[in-house]
Amino acid sequence: MSLPVTHNVLMAYADGRLPPEQIAAVEAHLAANPDAAAEVALWQRQRDAITTLFAPVAAEPVPARLRAARIAAEQNRRSGMNFRWAAAAVVLVGLGIGAGWFVRPLIDRAPSASDILIASAVNAHTVFVGEKRHAVEVWAKEQDHLVSWLSARLDTKIGTPDLAPEGFQLVGGRLLPGDPKTGRAAQLMYENAAAERVTIYITDALPDHASAYQFAAINQTDAFYWANAFITCTVVGSLPDEQMKTVSQSIYRQLTALDEGETPTYHG
Repeated sequence: MSLPVTHNVLMAYADGRLPPEQIAAVEAHLAANPDAAAEVALWQRQRDAITTLFAPVAAEPVPARLRAARIAAEQNRRSGMNFRWAAAAVVLVGLGIGAGWFVRPLIDRAPSASDILIASAVNAHTVFVGEKRHAVEVWAKEQDHLVSWLSARLDTKIGTPDLAPEGFQLVGGRLLPGDPKTGRAAQLMYENAAAERVTIYITDALPDHASAYQFAAINQTDAFYWANAFITCTVVGSLPDEQMKTVSQSIYRQLTALDEGETPTYHG
């Protein structure tokens, strides 16, 4: 019997957890389905990026909310809810009241705080990274003022990481309104000799102060996100993979406490 190549099977393959006897069937499926192959390749890239960037926490136990069994159960629960709401929507439309748009918010999954922050960070990066005269509000020559101003506006201490070893210098920064759910944000911009830029999008800690790690690739732009008890941070750029990881690792080390209870180290 041929192996049913389900979503869970593909995820297991991407994670390197598929039994050896099933690999050939999955690879044959991917060879015949370019879209599925592209999605699996993205999952593998996400896995590798997160593993590389957040190596210090890789050995920690997986939080219960991120365990595969719980995620699968939640997906099944949502699928059941979606089916029931979809059935209700069909009935309502059949009654001629056009209720589809009213039911839609109940069907769609509400974006998480990390989804909102990553999208906001990438959007801000896209808007300002190409600017020359108006790339930032406060330029690097006023770095002390920049740090104190943004720290006061975010109500949390932030710093400007030193990226000189990675070939980047601070351009400056700006205050952004952010999302109502996540509050105001600071954007720091860095540039190298080749005029390549990366930005750092920082907000105060989320209400739950929980640690989180995420990677996203959006329109050829990479975003490395993490959150802890002090801040949330999203590093955004379009550098080659290894260079992007190196820069992000440096920022992560400088802005985040790696040991529980340790006060974060800031450079400003």
